Amino acid sequence: MTSQSQGIQQLLQAEKRAKDKLEEAKKRKGKRLKQAKEEAIAEIDHYRLQREKEFRNKQTSVSETCMEEQTTETIRNLTSSYQKNKESMMKKLLNITYDVKPELHPNFKYAA
Repeated sequence: MTSQSQGIQQLLQAEKRAKDKLEEAKKRKGKRLKQAKEEAIAEIDHYRLQREKEFRNKQTSVSETCMEEQTTETIRNLTSSYQKNKESMMKKLLNITYDVKPELHPNFKYAA
């Protein structure tokens, strides 16, 4: 009977060791999953920051180039418009200045 109870004790001990090993394996697996998740989040954040930086760089370079082209075009248009209309505006201004028509102001009242 003692050998039988010893066998049962050995089986119980083996079962307990197996259960402990399973629990330890589950803990290690949980730690690995948590660590992998943290690493993935860090990698995603790093990638996102890198892509945002690249986007901002491209955006500023494109917008600067575009703005320079638009500014140059606007200056060119204004200069050509100025050259085209300079003479006629000078004539109009001089005509208005030289052709003075004296009139009484509409709010003026005679004091009679």
